[in-house]
Amino acid sequence: MTTRKLIRGGTVLSMDPQIGELEGDVLVEDDRIAAVQPGIDADAEVVDASGCIVIPGFVDTHRHTWEAAIRGCAPDATLDDYFVEVLDTFAPLYRAEDVHASNLAGALECLNAGITTLVDWSHINNTPEHPDAAVTALQESGIRSQYAYGSANLSLADYWFNSEIAIPADDVRRVRDTYFSSDSGLLTMALATRGPGFCVEDVVRKEWELARELGLPITIHVAMGRLAGRFGMISMLDGYGLLGPDTTYIHCCHFSDEEWELVRDSGGTVSVAPQVELQMGHGWPPLLKARGLGLRPGLSIDVVTTVPGDMFTEMRSAFGADRARVHEKHYEPNEQVPKDVLTARQILEAATIDGAHVAGVEDRTGSLTPGKQADIVVIEGKSLNMAPVIDPVAAVVLCADVSNVDTVLVAGEFRKRDGALLADVDSARAGVEASRDYLLGAIAAKRSA
Repeated sequence: MTTRKLIRGGTVLSMDPQIGELEGDVLVEDDRIAAVQPGIDADAEVVDASGCIVIPGFVDTHRHTWEAAIRGCAPDATLDDYFVEVLDTFAPLYRAEDVHASNLAGALECLNAGITTLVDWSHINNTPEHPDAAVTALQESGIRSQYAYGSANLSLADYWFNSEIAIPADDVRRVRDTYFSSDSGLLTMALATRGPGFCVEDVVRKEWELARELGLPITIHVAMGRLAGRFGMISMLDGYGLLGPDTTYIHCCHFSDEEWELVRDSGGTVSVAPQVELQMGHGWPPLLKARGLGLRPGLSIDVVTTVPGDMFTEMRSAFGADRARVHEKHYEPNEQVPKDVLTARQILEAATIDGAHVAGVEDRTGSLTPGKQADIVVIEGKSLNMAPVIDPVAAVVLCADVSNVDTVLVAGEFRKRDGALLADVDSARAGVEASRDYLLGAIAAKRSA
């Protein structure tokens, strides 16, 4: 029996150029979008979207979800500080139950904020139980997710400085076989690699070969901060013959022009995390540069140890940062500012359809297109931070916040309705609070020993 839901009477920002923007309805049948048009008449459960803006769910193309239990622990950290304060202090102490608690709370945080697709960059696989805990928590949350299996974090020196320790191939195969028999489900899998500079060449080659043997997309941090920004990682990967269209490059703040061209010509994709990049010293977010080369960069949150976990923050950070760079360049020469600065609509594309492109799920989400999965967000427009709505794109990108996210569907299932998550929030919060207490206690005991 077909289940129908009708989102009625909203301003629809479809992010599909063939459908465009309209005042109308979105019909959902089971897990898919059936129609997007004005005046749909259907026997369906109705969501009243009058006075609201209807968009495809946001896509977070890179988040270390396991860090939810240590939210806000490093507010003033630079990237160099983060390696010590988080990866060399908290990470080695993480138990599997801490990963489960963090992934569950972190995924629910995403859903609450209108993020319906998450790339979970999980470099916390200290034991084989850790990836199991991460994946099962994602399953329990109901979010669409790409679980990116990463390294352990038992030692900063061993895992992040010319590491000779490869991601365990047998365990990657086990997780792939156990949880990801299909590449078309709500959860899919990737490999989160460290890459040149962080690993010796042999380890880099082994991890790339493993990913391609198993048909897993690859995701990697590159060209950020004072350390990795100097590695020339793309040039090194090109020298190894490893560049390809299956790889997402995160940050990309210090690419040479040659490296940008190598990424573009190899068909790679780009993920930008503007707030972290500005705040922690990775470098300027290169959204405008990537778009100018014909790439379609997506946005990501990265770490809630240091920045907020919502896409509204990222959109505004990206918008302000790249426009500021353009204005600064032309200020002293007193030149006319060029017209090819970022627009609010381009920022919304980065947070939705282009993010889906980066995460490899554009065929199923990222736009309100009939036939795609029903990943839909309804943003109310009547609160004082939204009203009156003149330009709905501007309202989403520059005015809205998490409090305005009224309704969220993933694959046609309600995950948030009437402003409230449909989940056991108290239990999720208790889980990360218990993990926080354990981790802080373990650190204190270690320092006093």
